[in-house]
Amino acid sequence: MALTPLPPLAAVVSFLDCINRGDVDGLGRLMTDDHQLVVLDEPPLVGRDANLAAWDGYFTGFPLCVVYPRHLAAKGSTVAVLGTTTGSHLGLPDHEEQRLDVLWLAEVTHGQLSRWEIAEPTAEALAAAGIPAGA
Repeated sequence: MALTPLPPLAAVVSFLDCINRGDVDGLGRLMTDDHQLVVLDEPPLVGRDANLAAWDGYFTGFPLCVVYPRHLAAKGSTVAVLGTTTGSHLGLPDHEEQRLDVLWLAEVTHGQLSRWEIAEPTAEALAAAGIPAGA
């Protein structure tokens, strides 16, 4: 019996949970084969295997990284997450890192993420994502 795919918001919440637990296998189950990771203006990293290798390296280098989502907004298959992190590659003390907003954008296809993007949380990007000012 085939399972019903997760709704986009649930898939993204599950993805965040896997990040916070350092669960590479769980991330893999939530990625499409052609998954893309887009970090700001860098070229995308394409493919589940390439992304899993990148996440594995990230979790090894930054095992205490935690994502703190503050606001989520879903528009069809697109989900936006506004939040902060601690323990990331930025190497900042937690209290400083938590002052830096991050915008993550996800595209979900049949319960799996086909795209995970880290974007600048500009007023325009937040409005386009459906995140209210001051969220």
